[in-house]
Amino acid sequence: MGISYVIGDATYPVGSGTKVIVHVCNDVGAWGKGFVLALSKRWKAPETMYMDWYKGRCDISFTLGEVQFVKVEDDIYVANVIGQKGLRKVGGIPPVRYNAIEEGLRKVADFAIEDKASIHMPRIGCGLAGGSWDKVEDIINKELIARSIPVTVYDYRLK
Repeated sequence: MGISYVIGDATYPVGSGTKVIVHVCNDVGAWGKGFVLALSKRWKAPETMYMDWYKGRCDISFTLGEVQFVKVEDDIYVANVIGQKGLRKVGGIPPVRYNAIEEGLRKVADFAIEDKASIHMPRIGCGLAGGSWDKVEDIINKELIARSIPVTVYDYRLK
């Protein structure tokens, strides 16, 4: 078993059973560019819960590597993973934080195993966060595929 790659929209995950849509958020409470726009167009709860989390209205610490699970439909959750430090490059270093993504995906794996869920995502950490897909793919293989959790990665194409 490996990562399944499909052309499609990760906000419409394919398959049956419980599904978790994973995406990477920043650690400064900014929501408004990239994949989050598609999430907010489909459901308001992920953004609302993220902003409440940022404002300290959640029991989970708002820090790199943490994850907030938001139920958006009976069988769909969105995992807000804090895996990006700031919004821009600093000293030539992009905002992606691979160790935080790895820590977050470990928590996603635990959730998926407990709920018998499959994982769905765009190429997390590689858009605005500036990450390398090769590195993120290695983390996904280590934290999810190695634990026999089905993962689908969506490449969005405009029609």
